[in-house]
Amino acid sequence: MAIFNYVIKIIISVCSIIGYKGESLAAPLLVTCLKKMEYRGYDSVGIGTINDGKVSVRKGVGRVEDVDSNLLLRVLPGRIGIGHTRWATHGKVTEKNAHPHTSCNGEIAVVHNGIIQNYSELKSKLMRKGHIFRSETDSEVIAHLLEEDYVSSGDLRGAVLNTAKKLTGAFSFIAAFSDGTIAGARFDEPLIVGISNDGYYISSDVIGFLNYTDRAIFLDNRDIVILKGSEMEMISFDGAPVMRPVTQVAWEFGGIDKGTYAHYTIKEINEQVETIFKSGKGQEDKIEQVSELLKSAPFVYFTGSGTSYHCALVAKALLSKYGRRKSDAIMSSEFQYLVNDIEPDPVIVAISQSGETADVLEVVKKAKPLGSKIISIVNVPTSSLARLSDISISMNCGPEIGVAATKSFTSQLTILYAIIDRLSGGVIGLENQRTKLQNAVKELVEGQKLIEQIANEIKNAKDIYVLGRSIHYPIALEGALKIKELSYVHAEGIPAGELKHGPLALIDKNSCVLVLNPNDSTFDDVKANAHEIKARGASLIGIGSSPSDVYDRFIAIPEVDEVLLPILEVIPFQVIAYYLALEKNANPDYPRNLAKSVTVK
Repeated sequence: MAIFNYVIKIIISVCSIIGYKGESLAAPLLVTCLKKMEYRGYDSVGIGTINDGKVSVRKGVGRVEDVDSNLLLRVLPGRIGIGHTRWATHGKVTEKNAHPHTSCNGEIAVVHNGIIQNYSELKSKLMRKGHIFRSETDSEVIAHLLEEDYVSSGDLRGAVLNTAKKLTGAFSFIAAFSDGTIAGARFDEPLIVGISNDGYYISSDVIGFLNYTDRAIFLDNRDIVILKGSEMEMISFDGAPVMRPVTQVAWEFGGIDKGTYAHYTIKEINEQVETIFKSGKGQEDKIEQVSELLKSAPFVYFTGSGTSYHCALVAKALLSKYGRRKSDAIMSSEFQYLVNDIEPDPVIVAISQSGETADVLEVVKKAKPLGSKIISIVNVPTSSLARLSDISISMNCGPEIGVAATKSFTSQLTILYAIIDRLSGGVIGLENQRTKLQNAVKELVEGQKLIEQIANEIKNAKDIYVLGRSIHYPIALEGALKIKELSYVHAEGIPAGELKHGPLALIDKNSCVLVLNPNDSTFDDVKANAHEIKARGASLIGIGSSPSDVYDRFIAIPEVDEVLLPILEVIPFQVIAYYLALEKNANPDYPRNLAKSVTVK
């Protein structure tokens, strides 16, 4: 058995799926497991159990706790079952579209994560054969495909194999059969088996079962697991037996609990005092290897999605200024269409919190066969991206339950700083400033009272604009993203130098503008922008080192070397977004319509 002392964050699925087969009552376990994984999908919830040859399903719209309270999910009988929390892709958020979905004969129940791209074609064929569909989802076709094959052949194993091979897209599913068998299959979506003293778990996320066991099998792509009787069988989509190692996963269990904090998001913002200090520690050899690769590469590409893309923009600026290397930063959703036209034999630095982001994986899968070297920065060392990479550096920032990235962003950023610092011969001087940086982060998170007051003052703003120049522009983008994600207020990051080229037309007395105005080469130009905004009557908040009368409010950034300012500048935006969410009566941990990691395109 392989043993890894990882302190890891498993955030790897748009929806969460869980299965259990063992000696304990399944329903209470499933409800508890789903609560642990809910941050990745919380539109609706459902569970199905098997008892005395009968499949029972209960499901509803809403959070796990609410649906369980209303429908008593946890009292369903049986020691075998499956569960699901949904982030809607196909079909509205309704009880009918909630999982599990069942076959026509009611003897098979299925939970699914991902997207079945050919579901429409499959559904049409099944309907012509008399199958009746009850939902608008793509997921339901799996239950009917299993039924079609199983009824005609009587071969459960063959039905699972045939069904998995007929599906196109990225998926993982767990099926429960009335005879007590549970089967799971994965293709480009993660699936993990947990082995406990009293039974087996199958889950999209190790967090789901980690309270019950730390022994896990990470299934590979195109793997199928079948739990029949007391036996576990693992096979490939070709039907051949496969063996996967058992990994013992060590975890900081306390990190998954909110402790004394009202929300995970504010807890994780505060944890940056430690996570920024620790980022990259213990991985100096990998950082050295990556720096040498970047130094010799004919061209470097940084890629990521959302928050990770903003890290890529900062990295491009740092590599140009301190590493004197040509590079580009391209968002993954666009990069996948450009892969065939990139520079020959490049190094691609792929940044992803989960290591399962669909657009990032698409880039890597297309670029690797063309000769690209793949470097990844992730928080899950067992993720798909980490496995596809030539070198993978783990953030090790612990569980991040809040949907909006906070400590994972600054951990990614700090690791990128460490790599470019090593490449440049220590010009940035990160290692000599870690303690100073940590003290500065501590000062910022302890100054939340002022930021809470500012959030109260701007709570009625309908539009918020965030301005920055040079390396601070990506932080303006990230700051605007945080405000959008958590408070549902329209926010836009704008390059301050482009203000007179269009955006100034938006500024009036109803506008709220936040300006990144640090003491560096951008200071005077940004101050001039601030005066232009003030002349239009907008509410103006400055973020920097030098207060000024031009600002209605000012958030001071503690003094550090100017190159490190982006790491600090993002923190006030995280705190503003959090308190704005509270002012708007929005749950900052679970923003509407969003999931922790987008594993579907």
